[in-house]
Amino acid sequence: MTKKALQKGDKKLINAWAFYDWANSVYSLVISSAVFPIYYAALFVESNLIPFLGYQVKNTAMISFVTGCAFLVVAFISPLLSGIADFIGNKKKFMQFFVYMGSLSCIGLYWFDLDNIYWGLFFYFAAMIGLWSSLVFYNSYLPDVAFPDQQDRASAKGYTLGYVGSVLLLLFNLSMVMKPDLYGIEGTPEAAAMLAMKYSFVSVGIWWALFSQYSFYHLPKGNKNNEKITRSIFWNGFRELRTVYRQMAGNFPLKRYLTAFFVYSLAVQTVMLVAAYFGEEEIAWGSSSEKTMGLIVSILLIQLVAIVGAELSARASVRFGNIPTLVVINVIWVIICIVAYFIYLPIQFYLVAGFVGLVMGALQTASRAAYSKFLPETEDTTSYFSFYDVAEKIGIIIGMFLFGAIDQITGSMRNSIVFFTLFFLLGGLLLLRVNRKPALG
Repeated sequence: MTKKALQKGDKKLINAWAFYDWANSVYSLVISSAVFPIYYAALFVESNLIPFLGYQVKNTAMISFVTGCAFLVVAFISPLLSGIADFIGNKKKFMQFFVYMGSLSCIGLYWFDLDNIYWGLFFYFAAMIGLWSSLVFYNSYLPDVAFPDQQDRASAKGYTLGYVGSVLLLLFNLSMVMKPDLYGIEGTPEAAAMLAMKYSFVSVGIWWALFSQYSFYHLPKGNKNNEKITRSIFWNGFRELRTVYRQMAGNFPLKRYLTAFFVYSLAVQTVMLVAAYFGEEEIAWGSSSEKTMGLIVSILLIQLVAIVGAELSARASVRFGNIPTLVVINVIWVIICIVAYFIYLPIQFYLVAGFVGLVMGALQTASRAAYSKFLPETEDTTSYFSFYDVAEKIGIIIGMFLFGAIDQITGSMRNSIVFFTLFFLLGGLLLLRVNRKPALG
């Protein structure tokens, strides 16, 4: 019996699309934010240096460089892939490829240890590319499955499902790490906890691949184009970005806003990606179990408070405007980075994590809303948001390499964190110029 294709706007189709957030968000929480940073740091108890190309690279600097390289690849291939996938009309295949690449790489992290350090870093690198590349196609499906008046709710549903699913798996993994004997994991407390973390990576890979199947079952393949892929089609995505850049030439508010966004987004995304590594290395936890529990609780706290921050920023933007709200948020980020330089105790880290969650959700929500309001009257909003997305990723690349370089040179992540106050300060100052009229002459 042939499966009946669901029509655009069908509630079941929209739910199937949103369910991919349930499938993939476990990577962002368990691998990027919580369990993997703890496991990675625990590998380097005796020495935090990794030999690479004749140099001794600090472990936290190395993970920053690898993350930056992954985003460099994604920033290059995202417009390329989106252009050809839309042309050949089978973006589901592209999405499946990156999902399986990412999920298998998560499973591959099971073998990540000091004897296989380069293979482990490769799997971490490949998993990140798998996630972010799959999201290119996932996001592009939204206008295919939902009408404009349904898209806000569909997007919100995906966010909610992703949050619930990722927290559920993280809580399960936390119980496995803290009480490995309950799951039949034997050995010394430290060895059992490390093995439980490896099982956590495997669980992420299985969860991601398994729950993606519901989305794949219902999502349409796309409209097939029988023409051959030419060089012109191959670079179509990059031409669209160039067109958007040229169209912004006379739009001073949009151009100034994007410049400010690039600067402060560079800082906030970098700080968020290294937050768990900072907490693991720089905070004086009482024991390894307290450290594990404390870091995971901190990440959960950030996730919860981010929802509150998003709501507060939305209300502040309505009352005071997006730009004034963003300026205040950047000032708060400056204070957070300065305070972070001086914290050493777990309770201090919890307090800072709470404020980070508050302004993280606020900044992301207000930034996207502000950008949409500066767009010109056009039906091609996809290209403009693709430009926005690429600008964000390029910022992350620069931020991660800067962070890693300062960490490597100075030997402390504290110096890297406090250095990023400059970007928040500059971002706030650039925002103040957004609504000013350009100088004449």
